[in-house]
Amino acid sequence: MSKSKENAIPIGNAIKSINISKTYISGEVKVQALKKINFKVKNGERLVILGPSGSGKTTLLNLLGGITNPDKKKGSLNIFGKTIHSYNQKQLTDYRRERIGFIFQFFNLFPALNALDNVIIGIDLLKKKLKSDLHSLEIATDYLEKVGLADRIFHYPSQLSGGEQQRVAIARALAKIPFVGRNFLLLCDEPTGNLDTETSDKILDLIIKLNETEGITCILVTHNLHIAEKFATSIIHLRDGFIEN
Repeated sequence: MSKSKENAIPIGNAIKSINISKTYISGEVKVQALKKINFKVKNGERLVILGPSGSGKTTLLNLLGGITNPDKKKGSLNIFGKTIHSYNQKQLTDYRRERIGFIFQFFNLFPALNALDNVIIGIDLLKKKLKSDLHSLEIATDYLEKVGLADRIFHYPSQLSGGEQQRVAIARALAKIPFVGRNFLLLCDEPTGNLDTETSDKILDLIIKLNETEGITCILVTHNLHIAEKFATSIIHLRDGFIEN
């Protein structure tokens, strides 16, 4: 196979949501967070989910990430050709491990581990599951270099700036790709919410660059129009659980 074909982004939809809803129940109280959500995302796209607080953005991201399930017997959620809305808990665990990278506004690094070990700990679990002969140390080092931290790999989170910690989190999320390929979703929940404007722009530029070079599909949740316009190749607007036209 030619190198160009090996590096080609898979043709087709990464995500296809048809009439997906999500209802939370607490005692006798029912809250419908999402209401018949319909949208498609092509492989390699950068989709922004834009909307005010309480609009259902994070709920939708959690559905895509397999953290929670949509309402049963209503609609379908298809990701990389798989109907994940019917997955059981074990299948969802495997799906999250093998197809999803999460980046949050809180970096969620292990404070007792340096940058290198924070990346290795995530991919070692995947390596054991897939019985891969890839070298975790080499892959972790490579992705930390990709995010511009070649000279900071042995630093601990307390020794890194907020922007550098977010870069470690990005490297940790993307270091799964050599194991699983480009059928991979990078899910970003307000990833620059705790960063200043200059650092925020640099992080967005970095994710855009990695999206283009790695060929993965990116979903970013925000309420910030500037971020949406800078990052997105497509945008959906959520309000009160509905997608606005």
